[in-house]
Amino acid sequence: MRIIGGTAAGIILKTPKGFDVRPTPDLVRQAIFNSLGARVEGARILELFGGTGALSLECLSRGAKSAVVIEVSGKHARFIEQNHRLSKLPPGSLQIRVQDVFTTLPRMAENRQIFDLILADPPFGEKNVGWRSKSFAQKMLDDKHLPELLDPEGLLILGHSKRDNLEIPSSWSERKTMKHGDSWMRFLERAEG
Repeated sequence: MRIIGGTAAGIILKTPKGFDVRPTPDLVRQAIFNSLGARVEGARILELFGGTGALSLECLSRGAKSAVVIEVSGKHARFIEQNHRLSKLPPGSLQIRVQDVFTTLPRMAENRQIFDLILADPPFGEKNVGWRSKSFAQKMLDDKHLPELLDPEGLLILGHSKRDNLEIPSSWSERKTMKHGDSWMRFLERAEG
């Protein structure tokens, strides 16, 4: 796993051993960032379920202004810190919060934090044909605080398994879905009104 583009392109990222982390594959990240293009430059980034921090680090490498990563595991947060140092990206450009995503979102909204891009590729949920998804991806879409964190012109990029049939609430408007094997990435905007 490596950083694909920008000033830190080619840097190999460290990942925890085992199955605790499912990093967003290089090909999927490549497709996301090809689609985003120059939109990343100067952007304020929020990455939820940070894992290795690959999405945030890719953004910073491509000229994002700053990134905040939320990761519940202290062990994984140390890998993100190490990957930031390896990438030789500007000190202070990345802030890591070792917290639960769903506990943190209301506090961030209360503090009126705003981001241009919110990226999340949470652990996959179970197959849910015939019932409403109970996955982290669905829980994020249902969270009333998440849209408050996104700039009106911003994008939420949400990963989930193709077998996880998400219900898009009225607070979100879907721009497109990218499909790569079992990984689906949805590009969502705040709904008008």
